[in-house]
Amino acid sequence: MKVVVTGASGNVGTSVLAALALEPAVEQVVGVCRRLPQIRLPKVGWALADVAGDDLAPHFRDADAVVHLAWLIQPSRDREVTRRTNVDGSRRVFEAVAAASVPVLVHASSVGAYSPGPKDRFVDESWPTEGIETSFYSRDKAEVERILDRFEREHPRVRCVRLRPGLIFKREAASEIRRLFAGPFLPSQLVRPGLIPLVPDVERLRFQAVHSLDVGEAYRLALVRDVRGAFNVAADPVLDPEVLGRLLGARPVRTPAAALRGAAAAAWRLRMTPTPEGWLDLALGVPLMDTGRARAELGWSPARDAGSALLELLEGIREGAGLDTPPLRPGGEGPGRVSEILGGVGARD
Repeated sequence: MKVVVTGASGNVGTSVLAALALEPAVEQVVGVCRRLPQIRLPKVGWALADVAGDDLAPHFRDADAVVHLAWLIQPSRDREVTRRTNVDGSRRVFEAVAAASVPVLVHASSVGAYSPGPKDRFVDESWPTEGIETSFYSRDKAEVERILDRFEREHPRVRCVRLRPGLIFKREAASEIRRLFAGPFLPSQLVRPGLIPLVPDVERLRFQAVHSLDVGEAYRLALVRDVRGAFNVAADPVLDPEVLGRLLGARPVRTPAAALRGAAAAAWRLRMTPTPEGWLDLALGVPLMDTGRARAELGWSPARDAGSALLELLEGIREGAGLDTPPLRPGGEGPGRVSEILGGVGARD
């Protein structure tokens, strides 16, 4: 089996490559990236292409499957750039899959595609995917779901799978996640249990997470199992203020959602963080996901719990962990953070 992976050098992409390296049915992997990594991985050959504008069909030719992961979180201050990759780029990937007659397409959707839903029970994959209006990430994920719906109707012979994971953590993604979401002013050495004094106890602050390597395994299973449709992917436990308080040795402090949202909005507008307040709206809005279908039909179960995945990420942030790929480049302390500040804190990728 030959598998092409777009966005192969990022957090999820490198975990998918690790899973495919152990899959006997996969003989060759083509990692499609905007910036070529120096890292060498089993079975992997790199190809330079941007889903937003380059001709993708030649890279997909003779492939048995395409895994589409390419996505931009930043620049949050330039919607033209993010939409061109996220929405238009996904459409171009799907069109290239059809043009190259690739029989299998696995797409990276997200919990962020879901419409507002309950936090006191779990929903399955039939919950509406119209997104959270105030989150550009959520709007883009929901719009791509509609594009994929049309693609499936027009190309019924292509086996399409979409995975909807919760927040995805691993140690090697720590530097990237710090840059994308926290920005240059986060004091990394203070990101440790016992030094974080409190967590905001906000109504509806209940979310799900999963280790990146477990997500990579879900993609492997989606490729080798004869399945179609959507699959929720998340690990236990649900992360709420009480659980976060125990993990971090912190005290939950009751906080109005409006106050936290106002602080997030102010920090973004003052260029203190690269993360607009829509991310908080997403966290508070999306439902909790039932993962029963992934467990039953994919045969998937996480090897790591959500709490340990979060703690591993925090350890990686403290240590400046990463991998030798452009998105996951390690470090960012000292002079490296000056370049982040000069870049406008969310004004560029």
